[in-house]
Amino acid sequence: MFSKKPTREPEHLPRSAQQGNAMGATTFSVLGADLAVKGDITASADLHIDGHIAGDITCAALVQGEASVIEGEIRAQTARLAGTVKGGIEVGQLVVLKSARIQGDVKYDMLTIEQGAHIDGRLSHGLDPVDHETALTLVS
Repeated sequence: MFSKKPTREPEHLPRSAQQGNAMGATTFSVLGADLAVKGDITASADLHIDGHIAGDITCAALVQGEASVIEGEIRAQTARLAGTVKGGIEVGQLVVLKSARIQGDVKYDMLTIEQGAHIDGRLSHGLDPVDHETALTLVS
């Protein structure tokens, strides 16, 4: 209880969240698979989403689980998408995993797409300077 040994992070948390907590610099929020949200989400923290979101998401970093569905716009500095997205995406650094299904236009600075991913929309390299500043204002 009063020992100075560091506590071990739970293994079910995203790897980036575990490392961030150990350093004390990063905060994160997890929206589980049993959660459905209707409305916009704005967070200064990193988000890990496994549930169903019907609304726009603005955050520093987004990790989406395979079973997750997001119906709305996504704006983030970084995103790793593995589920279904129905809406536009504006992200500085984007990783689209093979299980991802995206229906909407995608604006990015850096892009990685795994073989097997589905994107039904336009891909545009480079965010508008105004949009890019807005996406980065959440990170200090």
